[in-house]
Amino acid sequence: MSVAGLRRAARETVSGLPREFWWLWTSTLVNRLGAFVATFMALYLTIDRGYSASYAGLVAALHGLGGVVSSLGAGVMTDRMGRRPTLLVAQTSTALSVALLGFVRDPVTIAAVAFLVGMASNASRPAVQAMMADIVRPEDRVRAFSLNYWAINLGFAISSMAAGFIAEVSYLAGFLIEAGMTLACAVLIFVKLPESRPEQTESAEAGGGEEPAVSLWTVLRDGRYMSVVGLSFLVAVIFQQGYLGLPVAMGEAGFTPADFGLAIAVNGVLIVVLQIPVTRFIEHRDPRLLLVASSLLAGYGFGLTAFAGSVGVFALTVCVWTLAEVVNAPTQTGLVVRLSPVHGRGRYQGMYTMSWAVAALVAPLMSGFVIDHWGAEWLWGICAVVGTVTAAGYWWLMRGLSEETPVAQGAKGAQGAKGAQDAQEAQDAQGAQGAQGAQGAQGAQDAVPAPRVDAGAV
Repeated sequence: MSVAGLRRAARETVSGLPREFWWLWTSTLVNRLGAFVATFMALYLTIDRGYSASYAGLVAALHGLGGVVSSLGAGVMTDRMGRRPTLLVAQTSTALSVALLGFVRDPVTIAAVAFLVGMASNASRPAVQAMMADIVRPEDRVRAFSLNYWAINLGFAISSMAAGFIAEVSYLAGFLIEAGMTLACAVLIFVKLPESRPEQTESAEAGGGEEPAVSLWTVLRDGRYMSVVGLSFLVAVIFQQGYLGLPVAMGEAGFTPADFGLAIAVNGVLIVVLQIPVTRFIEHRDPRLLLVASSLLAGYGFGLTAFAGSVGVFALTVCVWTLAEVVNAPTQTGLVVRLSPVHGRGRYQGMYTMSWAVAALVAPLMSGFVIDHWGAEWLWGICAVVGTVTAAGYWWLMRGLSEETPVAQGAKGAQGAKGAQDAQEAQDAQGAQGAQGAQGAQGAQDAVPAPRVDAGAV
């Protein structure tokens, strides 16, 4: 592709999105640029503080458990309090708890504060996703979610490199830098973005009637949505193996940490390079086919790891499941929005976020148990089976749902609105002609009648 073509593609990718989205996107990027705790928590505890690997694993599990606990509560807050207050509380709490974590020394206190960090940092996700769904048109949501995911990975790639240099100087500096950047994002969002939560009366008018109130029980009773949440959990368990099962398996096979770092680096590089062009390719395609294909790519991408015997082959398997990740993330998030009622997006997004948080707890236990008792080959075989089951689940659940993409639905709605407008104009014209004929002379009875406009045919 020529330079002009690349510029045109980039312009089309970012055009048409509202200004509010770009403030939210900037906040996501800055937050990820400042991410330090999640990247170097284990090294901080084992090298700087001198604790055991088991203790570091316990703290990581508590951090993940905090995310599970806060997911549903943050979703309720997003719907009741609004997006802006929830983001302000979540990000301010994250900044304070991260800063505190850099100063505490007692092992019990560290574990407790790590739990709080997990709660606070995960609490902003339902609000961000709900706000993005509020301010972006349905036909642009896949593109918007993809750009946001790209910002997450770009920020993470840069922060991982920067955090390494910061850690050599001072771990405390890393904690304080993350706290400062998170607090800056909280203020930025609160000042620059208006509240986007739709009022229930507005959503009722859009749907033609009053919508019932949404509670967590409503979400749990939504069979199709909860099935999607379950499939999301399975996909998340597969993807987690890239950071849990893969390093352990490579270590047992005699590869060094540097070898693993080289292989896994392919994941971040490919996401940054491919996310935007792949988004242009998938934006107007059937989400059911995309989710089925990405599930199979994820499962069999990890399944191929059983045959890897060199760093190059490991890197090739990473390429396969990274492509699945690039396709799955925005498509699945877009599906969650489509299945969520307007005034219940926070609760629905909270349940979806919880599926990933639970996967972060289950995946390490699963990978450790399988590798210890049966070997790494069994783990990769299980990933292939889970990917196949997930693909079949998406194929079955989305029958009839994916016949129209959001773009097609928007176009159909626009055509319907135009047709209604044309019909009304035709009826007005017919009425005017009738009134004119009634006022005519006696000979009007013998006049040729004006052609009748059939409003239903317009």
